[in-house]
Amino acid sequence: MADTKREIERKYEATDATRLPDLSRVAGVGRVVQRGVTELDAVYHDTADLRLAAGSLTLRRRTGGADEGWHLKFPVATGIRDELHEPLADTLPRSFAALLRSRLRHDEPAPVVRLLTSRDVRHLTAADGTLLAEVAVDTVCAERLAGEGTGATATWTEIEVELADDGDPAFLDAVEKRLRKAGVRPSDSPSKLARALAETTPVREGKGRKKDAPHTAGDHVLAYVREQIQAIVDRDPAVRRDLPDSVHKMRVATRRLRSAFKTYRTILDREVTDPVGAELKWLAGELGVDRDQEVLDDRLTTRIEELPGTLVLGPVRGRLKIWSAARRTGSRRKVVAVLDGDRYLALLDTLDALSADPPLRPAATRAPAEALPRAVLKDYKKLARRMDRALEQPPGPERDAAMHEARKAAKRARYAGDAARPALGKPAKRFAKRMKAVQSVLGDHQDSVVARDALRTLAIQSHAAGETAFTWGLLYGREEASAEARERELPEVWERASGPALRADLKH
Repeated sequence: MADTKREIERKYEATDATRLPDLSRVAGVGRVVQRGVTELDAVYHDTADLRLAAGSLTLRRRTGGADEGWHLKFPVATGIRDELHEPLADTLPRSFAALLRSRLRHDEPAPVVRLLTSRDVRHLTAADGTLLAEVAVDTVCAERLAGEGTGATATWTEIEVELADDGDPAFLDAVEKRLRKAGVRPSDSPSKLARALAETTPVREGKGRKKDAPHTAGDHVLAYVREQIQAIVDRDPAVRRDLPDSVHKMRVATRRLRSAFKTYRTILDREVTDPVGAELKWLAGELGVDRDQEVLDDRLTTRIEELPGTLVLGPVRGRLKIWSAARRTGSRRKVVAVLDGDRYLALLDTLDALSADPPLRPAATRAPAEALPRAVLKDYKKLARRMDRALEQPPGPERDAAMHEARKAAKRARYAGDAARPALGKPAKRFAKRMKAVQSVLGDHQDSVVARDALRTLAIQSHAAGETAFTWGLLYGREEASAEARERELPEVWERASGPALRADLKH
């Protein structure tokens, strides 16, 4: 596994004549330590169409400096990136190739830019010698190795201020205040690579113009579809890195995309989208195994923690841990195997093709205010029918199943509202918020149904092992009470969400 570091830095413009101010006067700085000049030689790799750069990813092979080797950087937020490091080698590390698979697909990254940097480094330390930040004055020479502008060069000087590991980001504000007083201004470029590409790409007439804003109903639906496709691609490396909530977010993107295909069948031809939706359902199912267990574990753990200690009898926590581990054994390996498989790669290629050549139907040319509310209200009507059925059922398994079906319809209606929001504005936002409230009650009810099934299994296992099943029975009763509370709450929540103003609001 590659070494990972959270990089928090800020960049500033400079010239050969720029002189750093006295940074020892920055609050908290006890000493400025000169660390000398280092020569760095970095070759940045990308696809011919600069796919990595488009996603603000950086892949380079660098010699010189204490951390020479391969570096892969993922954006986290403005000025914050996760930097992964692998030892110096002639070929792309396998771990990096896997993390980039959703973007590279069948392509191999090749050198696109070479940067020669003369780095003059200073360390800002506290009075006790603790490193606070590293300040580097970089003199850069860039050469374009491929694509438009091949052979073109650019030179510039910039200042980087990188926060020390576990440092307080507020310290960077103090440093910036001092730099600004000296006339040093933040850089317009987020990275050296971005600047090198910008300064070595020939300027063509008409190039760089902003894309036209969505105009038709089809424009808006496609914008949403493409957003979800990009979300799947973007979440892939995070899932492989096992980052918190990454599986959930990738799964949500697959569900939103599949839901959009169903909701907007008058906009996108279902003969094309239905097979794609089936593959998205498969992917969501593969991703869901680990996620569903994670949600269940969190719920049961919370329920146990809420009990008084006198009611937790026997090795309850240990039993839960053993049961959960048995169900999750190999689940992460299975998820990664799915992402490495040909079926998943084929799905990504299909999504790319759909995005590039969308199967638009005639209704796609209509105005958003005409076509989109109809599609959203159709999903709402489906939810209303399922809600009627759920509320008519007596308590028991049939009501549980009916509420689960209503939950799925509420989620789809909510997603439909979210997709229409850029076009319809506040009415779609209010609609989605109402549907989310209904989904939340139904979702908690379904979680209780699943939890009760798990608690029964745990009680049986405990009894078979000679342990008391008292606590599991107690928790089962509490989950029953929770489900009943949701059932009592649901009619009022549904009444508020489905008030008479809903349809008129969405149509206007």
